[in-house]
Amino acid sequence: MPWQNNEGGPWGSGDGGDKPRNPWGQKPEGGKQKPSRGSTDFDDFIRRSQERLRSGMGGGNGGGGGGRRGPALSGRSLPWTWIIVAIIVIWVVATSIYRVEADEQGVEQMFGQYYKTTQPGTHIKWPSPIVTVTKPRVEQVNEIEIGSPTASSQNLMLTSDQNIIDIAYTVRWKIDDPENFLFQFRDPEQTIREVAESAMRSVVASVDLDAAIGPQREQVASEVEQRTQAMLNEYGTGVDVVGVDIRQADPPAAVDEAFKDVSAAQQNAEQYINQARAYNQQLIAQARGQAAAFDAVYQQYRLAPEVTRKRMYFETMEQVLRQQDKTILEADGVVPYLPLDQVNRQRAQQQGGNQ
Repeated sequence: MPWQNNEGGPWGSGDGGDKPRNPWGQKPEGGKQKPSRGSTDFDDFIRRSQERLRSGMGGGNGGGGGGRRGPALSGRSLPWTWIIVAIIVIWVVATSIYRVEADEQGVEQMFGQYYKTTQPGTHIKWPSPIVTVTKPRVEQVNEIEIGSPTASSQNLMLTSDQNIIDIAYTVRWKIDDPENFLFQFRDPEQTIREVAESAMRSVVASVDLDAAIGPQREQVASEVEQRTQAMLNEYGTGVDVVGVDIRQADPPAAVDEAFKDVSAAQQNAEQYINQARAYNQQLIAQARGQAAAFDAVYQQYRLAPEVTRKRMYFETMEQVLRQQDKTILEADGVVPYLPLDQVNRQRAQQQGGNQ
């Protein structure tokens, strides 16, 4: 090979000077360089490495000296740089702009720590993962069902009169403070469930069975809602309790039939009491009417006592003798033996037959 005789090489052609052109060679005595086997193997390794690198970067097989391969390789690596820059720009733009919908609020976290809360609209932030955004739906009403009428398990509670009832109810809530809701508790829904159940047991323990399963269920639900909200505010959960609905309040299944019999008896007793009250009101109304009629007669009596007494006498005798078969005559000169009573009966019979 020519460059082994210092006639040329990858670092230029030999000019016969005192300085060796091969950096791995040694300058022999007399100004001539002795060939080295180790330097030849290393040059072959460098050449093969350059060819592999250029083929991996999409380079061609064009010839030329080793001095021309370096610039060609650098020029072909330029598009990859622009691709990387474009990817970085797209990533920054895509992760720096976000939109919060009308029923949401944006909670920004810088390196995992709360940063600020944003309102609905379009916002700009530091790119991810520097700043991340969580968008909870603050206007959505969520429901938690405690106890189920169709489930085999029962949600039993004790009333103030030592009776047991099975209660199923629903707690409706929404997010009031996103910061506290996301970072104050690990499982806010489980916290709401436990607080609502504690409030329900406390309220049911303060009322009797009739109030718990009867018409006072709405009052019980309202009291549970107030107590649940007070405890959640004390804990700082950032939750607003919208309402509590009692879906079932029945005695346990084992004694359900007995409770139904008791309930039926209570309903019958209430019905009889209502009937007695209605009869009582009717008698009172009649007595008041009679008293008013007597007052009216008394006013007439004060104006004409003699006439009123006779009228009252005749009316009373008419009521007493109405069913009697008698005829009373007060006129003078009438023969008492005249059978007027039989004449009246015959006349009545004839009138009945004509009809």
